[in-house]
Formats: sequence, C-alpha cells, structure tokens
Amino acid sequence: MNKHVTILLHVGVWLGLFLMPLMMVHHDETVSMLRIVAYGVVTLMLMTVFYLNYFWLTPKCYVKGNRRVFWLVNIVLVIGFGITQHFWLNYVHDLMDNVPFRHPKPMPVSHVFLVLRNIFYLGVSAAIATTIVLSKRWHQSEDARLKAEAERKEAELKNLRSQINPHFLLNTLNNIYALTAFDKEKAQNAIQELSKMLRHMLYDNQEQMVNLTNEVQFLENYVNLMKLRLPTNVEVSFNSRIDDPNMKVAPLIFISLVENAFKHGVSPTAPSSIDIDIKADAERIVCCIENTNFPKSEKDRSGHGIGLKQVARRLDLIYPQRYHWTKGLKTDGKTYQSKIEIIN
Repeated sequence: MNKHVTILLHVGVWLGLFLMPLMMVHHDETVSMLRIVAYGVVTLMLMTVFYLNYFWLTPKCYVKGNRRVFWLVNIVLVIGFGITQHFWLNYVHDLMDNVPFRHPKPMPVSHVFLVLRNIFYLGVSAAIATTIVLSKRWHQSEDARLKAEAERKEAELKNLRSQINPHFLLNTLNNIYALTAFDKEKAQNAIQELSKMLRHMLYDNQEQMVNLTNEVQFLENYVNLMKLRLPTNVEVSFNSRIDDPNMKVAPLIFISLVENAFKHGVSPTAPSSIDIDIKADAERIVCCIENTNFPKSEKDRSGHGIGLKQVARRLDLIYPQRYHWTKGLKTDGKTYQSKIEIIN
C-alpha cells in the first residue's frame, strides 16, 4: 500500500508540473501547444535531475561515501541543464513571437539572472530527491534499530525469567530440606505446595503477561509454603483486592519482594511480622510488603540481592515510565517497606 501511494504521489506531482502552463494562461490568450511542449521539456529536465539523484547519485554515491562523484555529477547536471533551459526557452520564445498575443509582452530580463534561476530550480529538485532518499534511509535505520532493541529487550526478559526459576527453586528447596529434618509431614505438604507453584512457573511464566489473580494465588501458595517452617513468634498476613479478574501483570514480578521479606523479616526468637497487601483497580496495581527488619550479617547475605536487581530490570523493560518503586525503613526504624505501584 505504501509503495502504491508513493507512485501515485510522484505521478501527481509531475503531472501537476506538466500542466502548469495551462494554469498560467491568461483569459485573453490562446492556448499554444508550442508553449506546453516548451515547458514540458523544462519539466523533463527537472525530472531527470530528480530521479538521477533519487535512484543513483544519492543511494549509490552519497550514502556509500563517494561524495565527490555525487557533487561533481550534480554540478555538471544543474549548470548544464540550467544553460540548456535558457537557450531552449529563448528559441521557443523566438518562435512564439510570430504568434499573436493580446496581452503586452513582459519586460526583458538579464540572461545571467535567467540562467541562475534555472540553476536554482534544478538544484532544488536535486536537493528534494536527496532529502527524500536520506529521510527514507533514516526511517529504515530507525525502524531496524527499534526492532533490534525490541528483540534485545525480549531476549533479556527471557533470560531474566529463566534466571528467576533456579533462583526461586533454590530458596524453596532449601526450605523444604530444612523441614525434612524435624517434620516430614510438613515437608510433604510443602512439596505439594511447590508442585502447584511449579505448574504456574512452567506454563504461565512463558507468557508476556498473566492474569493477576493467578499471580496472586501463586504468591499465596508461596506464603503458605514458607509458613510451614516459621516459628510461632512470626505473624504473617496476606491480603488481596482485585477489581478486575482479567487484569494482567508480568509473571513473577513480585515474588522476589516476598522472598526478601521472609529472608530479612524473620527472627528465630524476637517477635516478627510480614504483611503483604496487593490491590488493583482500573488505574494501577499496588503491591506493598512490610516486614520487621532483621538485617543479615556479611557472612549470611546469600544471593547478594540478585532477585531485587532482576525485578528492577524487568520493571524498566516491561513498564518503562509506568511504575514507582519505593523501599526502605519506615520512620519507626524497625519496619522495612517495599512498595511497587504499576500504572495501567
């Protein structure tokens, strides 16, 4: 469709230039075929300069770096055709002097001025052709760059998603392993919860977007799994409110925040709490997690924050300029809050 439109545009422009003499005829002047032919030759010269630049000089010489040939040929063409047009129009005007006109003849103009005028119009024709070609090539390059950037982002997202699975499984299996040491029944229940989560990870995680309700259920299964090994001094709450059950979200975008809360928010002896709240409406999705803060020592910083770095990168790629992530200690100095707000 674009090719057909381009052809029609070219035909329309040149047809308008060929018919220009008819538009310049006075009401008391006889239409002269000689005049139409004379200015038609001028238009053909403009077309020659235009399409030589359009199909050959610009793409084959200018773009590929052979600009000396580009400028030399253009200068010869423009000056040569400019002088030729002048002599041609003089010749035609001499022939037309024998044709009676009712309107007065125009005042004579300097030959140098007329030649320079012709050169100017021919130069404009060459410049327009060059501009169109360079503009098209720029748009093609920009489209190719955007496509490559999109493919790079897609590849990076796939790579990040593939990294989430082993990172998550490692933490979960470590939890189950700890359960087997003191409660085999809980360990068996944990394996069942893990199987539900793996089903979500194997199937839904391959999609660009998943239903938010399924993602919330996945997080709840994870919380239930973690609660199996928590001591009695830890309180965990999980609340969700989703207005639209068909709302979409990037898969596993919140799991690292939940993992981080259990990693740094639980003490084996001191009172601990983890509050997870997810709500969504037509305008935004908000995941807010608050937990008591028990920072790990230097020797016990497993993972080195890989999961959170992945979350930040995925948010940048999937929701550019459409999310806010605030994290840090609250004013009481004891509670850590991590809050992601995604704008729909």
